[in-house]
Amino acid sequence: MKKYFTPLLVLTLLLSIPAKNYAQVSIIQRDSKISDMINKISAANLESYVRKMVSFKTRHTLSTRGDAEKGIGAACNWVRSEFEKIGSESGGRLSVILDSVYLEPDGRRIARKTLLTNVMAALKGSDPDDKRIFIVGGHLDSRNGETNDSVGLAPGANDDASGVAAVLELARVMSAVKFPATIIFVAFSGEEQGLNGSAFLAKKAKTENWNLIAMLNNDMIGNSYSNETLLKDNMQVRVFSEAIPVNETDAMKNIRQSTNAENDGASRQLARYIKEIGERYVDRIEVKLIYRNDRYLRGGDHTPFNREGFTAVRFCEMNENYNYQHQNVRIENGVNYGDLPEYVDYEYARKITSINLAVLSNLALAPRAPESVGILVSGLTNSTTLRWKTPAGKIPKGYFILMRETFQPMWEKKIFTEKNEITLPYSKDNYFFAVQSVDEDGHESLPVWPVPVR
Repeated sequence: MKKYFTPLLVLTLLLSIPAKNYAQVSIIQRDSKISDMINKISAANLESYVRKMVSFKTRHTLSTRGDAEKGIGAACNWVRSEFEKIGSESGGRLSVILDSVYLEPDGRRIARKTLLTNVMAALKGSDPDDKRIFIVGGHLDSRNGETNDSVGLAPGANDDASGVAAVLELARVMSAVKFPATIIFVAFSGEEQGLNGSAFLAKKAKTENWNLIAMLNNDMIGNSYSNETLLKDNMQVRVFSEAIPVNETDAMKNIRQSTNAENDGASRQLARYIKEIGERYVDRIEVKLIYRNDRYLRGGDHTPFNREGFTAVRFCEMNENYNYQHQNVRIENGVNYGDLPEYVDYEYARKITSINLAVLSNLALAPRAPESVGILVSGLTNSTTLRWKTPAGKIPKGYFILMRETFQPMWEKKIFTEKNEITLPYSKDNYFFAVQSVDEDGHESLPVWPVPVR
């Protein structure tokens, strides 16, 4: 049987050996195909994409659509052309979609009837029976200090040309590889006007019953220097995730309360997965899990997907610089203001883009998650029995049982089994558990929280 080693298992082994008898070791198992893709992510390409988007002067959602060199229309056409260029080299796997809707005036941020366009590229899965979909996105639109200024200079280099640059680079690299599931790359519009583009797509995904497994939102991933606190940090990235699902039903609430799953919603499980996989594949960066949906009283393009009941999170730089965010370009009292490309740390953006690639690739290559995962409660016992069903599609090599003490934020142990039931000598009173599928190459599905069964 193939042996699986993870950093969690290695740490457990090391802690059980007296310090004087070992030298510290770290065993990390990486899929070489995924590592090869990560090595193709280019900081220079990210910078080129960002500078091109800045050249459109403004990408405000209400800006001109008739000018070939400036405004949101020109920006949308350029992103489409980049996706088409990538698609022409993908063997027909990548197809480009312009998904549009008219926004009606709302008396606040939509001053007039406005055409909104999400520029999308779908990397169709190679398995016709695999209906899983993964979305990665950033928002194309920009703004300056005035929310409704649709003509003033609004370069939006970091907010959020950095996120769209990541999406383009991911499409370029990943479209050369076949994945059984479908990956959709999206440049959203209308984010600054109220998350309009993402709300439009999330509602469509809900209405059309997409099997959307995860949505990754990249919004401001290029700034590594904060104003006020003067922190410089390109070695940490925040991942925001909701705890209790915003669309929680009464049935979901009953299960959450009875199993104490306040910190184990689907988006929180995705965030933990991102930390483990991201740090496994990308060196010199730490994923910091932020236990809230977004920054304090703020939101992003993952939020509408959460509202529709989907699993979605946000990547965001560790420290924001408010001199460069939502500011008119100027020099005031010797201080530079404005979201310009020279203030973006492209190596930092490369690392965050690489984490996205590692996560998307592992999820899209992995077997589907186990089904009907349950924890037996037919009697009082100090052991714990878990039971589940084999998922449809590719048969997993086996399953990881994830385990942690109730006060721990991350999974502490991973126990491998090829069976569909396991009894562990750990009390469900003192530990939390989850189950995930894994294939021969170590690609893991998202963990599934068990529900009580008799």
